[in-house]
Amino acid sequence: MKKTLALALTLIMVLGMLAGCGGGGGTAEPATPATPAAPATTTPAAPADGGSTTPAASDPMADLVAAAKAEGTLVVYGSCEEDYLAAACNHFKELYGIDVQYQRLSTGEVPTKIEEENGNPSADVWFGGTNNPYDSAAAKGLLDNSYTPINASHLTKDIYKDPDGNWYGIYTGILGFMVNKDELARLNLAVPQSWDDLLKPEYKGLIWLSNYNTAGTAKLVVNTMLQMKGHDAGIQYLVDLDKNIQIYTKSGSGPSKNVGTGECVIGIGFLHDGITQIVDNGYGNIQLIIPSDGTSCEIGPVAIFKGAKHLNAARLFVEYALSPDCVELAADNGSYQFLVLDNAKQPQQAIDFGLDPSLVWDGYNFADAAQNTAKYVEEVMAALNGGDDRFKTE
Repeated sequence: MKKTLALALTLIMVLGMLAGCGGGGGTAEPATPATPAAPATTTPAAPADGGSTTPAASDPMADLVAAAKAEGTLVVYGSCEEDYLAAACNHFKELYGIDVQYQRLSTGEVPTKIEEENGNPSADVWFGGTNNPYDSAAAKGLLDNSYTPINASHLTKDIYKDPDGNWYGIYTGILGFMVNKDELARLNLAVPQSWDDLLKPEYKGLIWLSNYNTAGTAKLVVNTMLQMKGHDAGIQYLVDLDKNIQIYTKSGSGPSKNVGTGECVIGIGFLHDGITQIVDNGYGNIQLIIPSDGTSCEIGPVAIFKGAKHLNAARLFVEYALSPDCVELAADNGSYQFLVLDNAKQPQQAIDFGLDPSLVWDGYNFADAAQNTAKYVEEVMAALNGGDDRFKTE
């Protein structure tokens, strides 16, 4: 009996032990209501290549493109040639799907128009032309310098941008003379080789220049003469030159467009405009002259107007303007300026005609021009007694 009872007790103990086992062993506890687990915090596994697990920073250009597309519209005033302006604006629209409205105005007209609009500009961006009027606009607070373009890192020299970020250069062009060789031969006159040559009485009524009041090209002529010859002598030079001027054109490229036909025998302007007449329009009777007594160059900029209604689209256009996508369109549309970006291909035509920017006078003071152009133009016009009917540009 005792033996049987012991066996029974042993069996009960074994069964109790088995009931308390839960796969991992241990003593069974009374069941309690389950408590909801806290959300798991997952640490990303390290990449197999050992790279960083930190989320990638946003792409500034991608963000800018998205913001510009959201605005959907851009208004551009262009002071380069019409064909290049149209090609650049249309290509921007193709690339980004942003509607672009554009108008061609001379560099002298743009600041006047924007200033009259008193902080409510009708355009967002200014594209091309010469830098002197841009400097005047910046001095009047008309340009926005709140954005530093990424593509400005490709500018080859510091002089190709405004020190305060009001504008950035896209090309440069040499100031010089374009002459009709046939007309000079017919008149038995030598080709002028220097600025001083232009004062010779035999050239009276044969020279065209753009208007100091409206054209950035003419403003550069003013600065160049006053800097090369000295203030008073420079003003006197322009007074003497006026005696030989037949026409003052509204736009800086105006003289070049009339040399091939012979209406203008000697045109003062940017020599790349002469290349356009030779290469695109077939005027082989045009000769280009880099003045032997020195000359200067323009910088063709892009800038944003302060108060631009489509600011992100304007910033994207500036990035575009400082890229090969834009500047290499120039040579395909009759504009042969030297480009100032290290990643852009120079137009072969400018190279073939020897328009090397290193040939220009290295003493030109851009800072002086930026500060004093408006005053110098006023002084020249005063010395010309306000100018006559040749200065009317209606």
